Amino acid sequence: MTRTALDALTHAQRERLAFIDFNLQYFGQVARADLIQRFKTGLAACTRDLASYKELAPQNLVLSHTTKSYHRLESFKPLFEHNAESILSALCLGFGDGLSNGVQPSSYCQDATRLIHPNSEIIATIMRAIASKLALECQYTSLTSGTTSKVLIPHSIVNNGIRWHVRAFDRSNQEFRDFVTTRIECPKILQHSINCEESVDKDTQWHTIYDIILTPHPKLKYPKAIELDYAMENGQLKLEVRAALLGYLLRQWNVDCTEQGTLNCNTYQLHLSNKSQLNLKDIEIAPGYQE
Repeated sequence: MTRTALDALTHAQRERLAFIDFNLQYFGQVARADLIQRFKTGLAACTRDLASYKELAPQNLVLSHTTKSYHRLESFKPLFEHNAESILSALCLGFGDGLSNGVQPSSYCQDATRLIHPNSEIIATIMRAIASKLALECQYTSLTSGTTSKVLIPHSIVNNGIRWHVRAFDRSNQEFRDFVTTRIECPKILQHSINCEESVDKDTQWHTIYDIILTPHPKLKYPKAIELDYAMENGQLKLEVRAALLGYLLRQWNVDCTEQGTLNCNTYQLHLSNKSQLNLKDIEIAPGYQE
């Protein structure tokens, strides 16, 4: 009944009720002033929204005449699903457009310090090239070749856990490679059609999917701690990973890729348990990997 009633609401109404739901869930209370600040609506409209929410979920909140706010009850059951990672990110960085605009970054929720910050104009140009399926002329600086001119045909932007890179066909090397976005300068979109072999459907490593199995490192004394960290089932975490991204994942999460799990378990708490079943290529950056 509640689901049907929610579906009958307009998108704007659902957004306001989701905001009420979110505040009760994560802050324990919500007031009409919160709705006014977030949605710039009048007092009467806020009162109607709170009444609608209470009608849908009377067990979720109670009005405190002392604070003039609605408070969360122990019987609370969320009407909307709030993704934990999105919420934590919003708490750390401040809420942007969407669920809870106007709330400042939290002093009691801190994210990891980011040392690399992509240039928004560079990202915008790359994204336009991807969307239009066009080539990109740019200056690129690598650790091995320094600064060179390149023509890239990008098809995806990826966060490898540390920094953002673009997956693209490199005309100078005639193959698909990864390019760090912060090392790209002076990008210019070329207004001519790309060649067939340069399109995303020809990127074999991008379309090859590996089924990998991660387990707690075999030398750990208390593997249950790792099982809890990664929500493992029967001591395993099964993932589907693109071949082009597998090396980054294994390095980021310090996965021991040796056959018998011989690396230091204090540093490498995960083990790639089905390595022998995989035809792995081009993951030299993975810890303990030997082809």
